[in-house]
Amino acid sequence: MDNGKELKLAVLIDADNIRYSSVKAMMEEIAKYGTPTFKRIYGDWTKPTLTGWKGVLLENAITPIQQYSYTTGKNATDSAMIIDAMDILYSGKVDGFCIVSSDSDFTRLATRLREAGMRVIGIGERKTPDAFIAACDKFIYIEILSETEEAPDKGKKTHKTQRQGAIQKVAKGTVKLISSSIADLADESGWAFLGDVGNLIIKKQPNFDPRNYGFRNLTALLRSLQIVEIDERGTDNRRNKLIYVRLKG
Repeated sequence: MDNGKELKLAVLIDADNIRYSSVKAMMEEIAKYGTPTFKRIYGDWTKPTLTGWKGVLLENAITPIQQYSYTTGKNATDSAMIIDAMDILYSGKVDGFCIVSSDSDFTRLATRLREAGMRVIGIGERKTPDAFIAACDKFIYIEILSETEEAPDKGKKTHKTQRQGAIQKVAKGTVKLISSSIADLADESGWAFLGDVGNLIIKKQPNFDPRNYGFRNLTALLRSLQIVEIDERGTDNRRNKLIYVRLKG
């Protein structure tokens, strides 16, 4: 879909599902996948709970969209985001969407956007329902991002403490996922290009991310598991190496 070009992304944020202290790291993460051309955040800005957002929105050039809560127990914010997403889709000005929420109500939206050929990246908390995660091309847990939470009244959490809280144990199912993906792509000698392996893993499991397990990238995770041989092959550019992996016999 992207054919190697820089993707133009619409970033739509549910203010009820993210802390303002996470926005800077989140926007830096999104920049890895493309250029945010639309940056909107939805909420009832008359609520005292959202007063801390002003400075963060100005710093990151995010447009706040006011959505009053018309009825207790009903989330009007979700409807506003969905309507805007469809308007942006039909404008033809973007190649993909980043939906920031932990709400399963956006599952159908993500599915519809992908049906239209859009790349869909989800960002939310670990509590996000599996259905919404599966509806995205890639899903990123906001807990793994490096920005620490601001807690002026309770003391600030350290970067180290937050990172430790985000690390998961590598389960047998994850090891099997990695192994089967390598086997699916292996050539006659058993070697597979690591970049292709990573892409296939994410297609199978959109919320896979080496940072969930405390590793910077897939290569580091594989070295720790010791289930593969790793071959770094040189290219015409000495700074770049192609990494191939093969399951150990």
